[in-house]
Amino acid sequence: MLHLFPTTGTYARPKPEAISERARARAARRMKVDINCDLGEGESPSRTRALMKWITSANIACGGHAGTARSMDYCVRLAHKMGVHVGAHPGFPDRENFGRQAHLLTPSDLDLLLLQQVGALETVARASGSKLHHVKLHGALYHVVESDSGLAQTFAETVARHWPKARIYATPEGNVAERAPAAGVKIWSEGFADRAYMSDGTLVPRNVAGAVLGDVELILERVRRMLLEGQVDSISGALLEFTPRTLCVHSDTAEALRIVKALVTEL
Repeated sequence: MLHLFPTTGTYARPKPEAISERARARAARRMKVDINCDLGEGESPSRTRALMKWITSANIACGGHAGTARSMDYCVRLAHKMGVHVGAHPGFPDRENFGRQAHLLTPSDLDLLLLQQVGALETVARASGSKLHHVKLHGALYHVVESDSGLAQTFAETVARHWPKARIYATPEGNVAERAPAAGVKIWSEGFADRAYMSDGTLVPRNVAGAVLGDVELILERVRRMLLEGQVDSISGALLEFTPRTLCVHSDTAEALRIVKALVTEL
C-alpha cells in the first residue's frame, strides 16, 4: 500500500532548496502528467465541453451511477474531436445515491457489471472511431474493489480478457495495482487533486468537512509535492508517499474548471 511517514521523530521533509538542480530537471520532465475527469454524469453539455478542452483523459459514466446512451455518445464524440483519451467509468447501478453507497458484490456480479457498462461504452466509442483507453471505477465501487483482493483480481482479469489494450486507473500500490500486471494489464497510478486523503491512503468521506478541496493555490501546491517529492499530506498530518501517473479532478467539484486550467497552465 502507500508508504506512510510520521510527522514527528527523526524524519524531516526535505526543503525545496535541498533538491538538486538535476533532480528538479528530471522531476520537471515527469510533470507531463495525465489529467482525468469524470464526465457524462449529468453535468450540462457546456460544462462537459469546457472541461474537455483542458483534460487529457475522460472517464465517461456508462449507465451505472449515471450516464445515458445520449450522454455517452456526446462525450465520446467530443473526446474524439479534441484528442482526449476515452475511458469507461462504471459504478454501482444506484442512481439515487450516485453510486457512492457500497453494496454487497461477488466476483461474478463485478464481472457482469463490467461487461454491461464498459462493454456499452466501448460499443459507443467504436461507432465514433475511438478506442477504449482506460477503465476507472467510480465512487463506492472504486473503494469496494480496492479493499477486496478477490474483487481486485476479478477486475484485472475481466479487463485483461475483454479489453486487453485498456489501462486501469487505480490507487498507487493498492490491491488492483498489485494484481493487474500479472494479468497483463497496465496500471496508471492515480492521484486526486481535489480530494483530501486519510492516513491509510483512502479518500476522506465526502460528508466530512474538508473532504473536497476548492482552493486552487492549495491544490497546485499539493500537486507539485506529489510530482516533485512524491508526497502528499493526509488529513491527520501523516505523509503519504506516491507519484501519480494521472491526476483526477471531479466534474462536480465547484471549482473544477479553474482547477484543471490551473493544473495545465502552471504545471
